[in-house]
Amino acid sequence: MPTNGGIRRRWHAVRLPRARDGAAWAIPVALAVDAIGTGLYLPLSMVYFLSVTDLSEAGVGLLLTAATACSLPLPLLVGRIADRIVPRPVVIAGQLIQAAGFFLYLTVAGPISLFLAALFEAVGLRTYWSSVFTLIAEQADDSAQDQWFARAGMIRAAGTGIGTVLAGLLLATASQHAYRGMVLTDAISFIAAAVTVTLFVRGAHRPADGHARGSRDGVRQLLRDRPYLGLIGVNVLFNICTVFLAVATPVYVIRALHAPGWTVGALLTLTTAVVATCTAEVTRRARRRASRGGAMALGGRLWAAWCAAAALAVLLPRGPLLILYLAPAMLLWAAAEMVHGPASTALGSEAAPAGLRGTYMGAFQYSFATADMVTPGLFGVLYGVHHVLPWAVVGCLALTASALIRPLERRLVRGTTAEGSPRRRIGGGYGLTRPARDSR
Repeated sequence: MPTNGGIRRRWHAVRLPRARDGAAWAIPVALAVDAIGTGLYLPLSMVYFLSVTDLSEAGVGLLLTAATACSLPLPLLVGRIADRIVPRPVVIAGQLIQAAGFFLYLTVAGPISLFLAALFEAVGLRTYWSSVFTLIAEQADDSAQDQWFARAGMIRAAGTGIGTVLAGLLLATASQHAYRGMVLTDAISFIAAAVTVTLFVRGAHRPADGHARGSRDGVRQLLRDRPYLGLIGVNVLFNICTVFLAVATPVYVIRALHAPGWTVGALLTLTTAVVATCTAEVTRRARRRASRGGAMALGGRLWAAWCAAAALAVLLPRGPLLILYLAPAMLLWAAAEMVHGPASTALGSEAAPAGLRGTYMGAFQYSFATADMVTPGLFGVLYGVHHVLPWAVVGCLALTASALIRPLERRLVRGTTAEGSPRRRIGGGYGLTRPARDSR
């Protein structure tokens, strides 16, 4: 049993640092509201649209996919806007656009209104997630970014899990009034998050040193920055491992391993709980022993071990032994996620040139969007050949990314960009810095 001193040290490692302007608690609150709203809505989206329209499952799915596809060009544009001004108003705009989208959901009655509402929500979602990490990086000292991104991951995982549980309770009611109440609650929650950021997070002062003018050529500079483009490409491979959990686990566990249906929910709940409670502590320990690239490489090796363990599960008989084997195997995925996630985002922020962090971090979001698009098709094609083949291929991708990231990190943190702009260096102490001036 841990001592009181051990408990205090663990809490100190995960608690939020103090800040005079309220950002230390306002940003986590906004992240939590967004995560709960997203977790609440995602499981119910298809059911809600089918209940309020006469469209088929295929029709609703195509409209949602089309709306999402229309939002894909946004991260670079959002990043450039964040460079020219500050990320704070962009984050607020993303939350308000999402709220508008959910209000429009209440008016959905056919394909056109559904597409427009979904487009608003997708645009708001892209705007928010393409700028919120730039806001966090702006508020935090360079050396504190790993911990802040770790906390963001914990909050997102916990909030999404809470929202999913609430969604399950609403599904049990099978009531259209409950679905509409959920949508209205989502809209109001995003407004509350926007108000929180508006009132309690102060934008950092941007000195007039030419960075705003330089942001006009930011995309061109990014496209010439081969090391950073390499980071985005390698992170796609890592993120395929992240997405692979939700895509592959339900099908593989039920159809290939013939485990009971409840096993999938239990395994996913286990990983969510671990990531939501342990990420900050794992990140703190990892950063003591390895660089950010080293932490990402370790995450890749852990994902490869997870894939190997999952593939070997076919050799076990059905029954309690199989379930007892899968539980610790899933902890390998959780460990990889906790080690890789904060380190990758912090490295993406650190490697961005001064004055172009918004553009670069916006482009960095494509490593997540690409993995989201590629992984389902990759799994489907490989699973059709043999049910173990997806695990072998993804494990090899994880090892490939692990081998590539270390030399890439050395080029990112020690050099300059193709345009000669210096990259940002690690420095400063842990904690949240107070902006020099309120930019409002």
